[in-house]
Amino acid sequence: MTRKYSSISVETTLATGISSTATTMTVAAGTGSALMGGVTLAAGNVDQFTVALDVDTQNEEVVFITAVSTDTFTIVRGRAGTSNISHTGGATVKHVLTSDDLTFYTTGVATADAAVPESIVTAKADLLVASASGVVDNLAVGTNNQVLTADSTQTLGMKWAAVTNEIPSQTGNAGEYLKTDGTTATWEPAVATLDLTFNAQTGTTYTLVAGDLNKLVTLSNASTITLTVPSGVFTTGQQINIQQLGAGTVQIRNNGTSVLTSTGGTSTAPNLRAQFSAATIICTSSNNFTVIGDIS
Repeated sequence: MTRKYSSISVETTLATGISSTATTMTVAAGTGSALMGGVTLAAGNVDQFTVALDVDTQNEEVVFITAVSTDTFTIVRGRAGTSNISHTGGATVKHVLTSDDLTFYTTGVATADAAVPESIVTAKADLLVASASGVVDNLAVGTNNQVLTADSTQTLGMKWAAVTNEIPSQTGNAGEYLKTDGTTATWEPAVATLDLTFNAQTGTTYTLVAGDLNKLVTLSNASTITLTVPSGVFTTGQQINIQQLGAGTVQIRNNGTSVLTSTGGTSTAPNLRAQFSAATIICTSSNNFTVIGDIS
């Protein structure tokens, strides 16, 4: 609320007594305007004008006037550390300046009109937010893990909202890394280390499997060995290393669906050139592979 003040307010009295729970009071007929001293309060309970009842007595109570209807006022009771009590007809009503008004400063200069009462916030973590120029209101705290978000459709221009595009759960993703495409984030398998692992084969036939990714597949037999590159197992950019350890020539062949290209022998049916020759099979697109290395 905005506090309003007058230097020409005229003291008056209650026309009738009020109880400790009353939310309106009526002053002596025809004195309401003089008490307000030329101050007007905006509609909607956004302004306040401070008065004291039974001034300088043990029954003194500070109240805020928030609305005016001639000699009748809407009031907020027990302000500035005073308590709600009953007041009899004829009790003094006087515009006052409270200690609260003197505790608010702007750039070192007291500006009582800028004072915001403590009562405007009602719970832990409530925020003071402007709903319009010079109008302060309370934005109640959100729920755990929400963030403050600007929203012009809200009365206060902002709201508490759930986090969007948050980091996905780490549960079950040990050893993986976080990858983002600029919109969403996902956990991905850790990048392979430089240490190779091996798959030693000693038969005369072998078909590559998904577990051979980034491994060195060694092939050793005195007879010719046929190494088959399957379809539907590897994806673009994946690679497998191979080496001939025995005397038997390693023939690299497709499975009838996969497609091989190379510079060795016939471009679609390369062989490792000799014992200890090595090559890398790279998936260039779905079911398409190129073979590079010591081939014939």
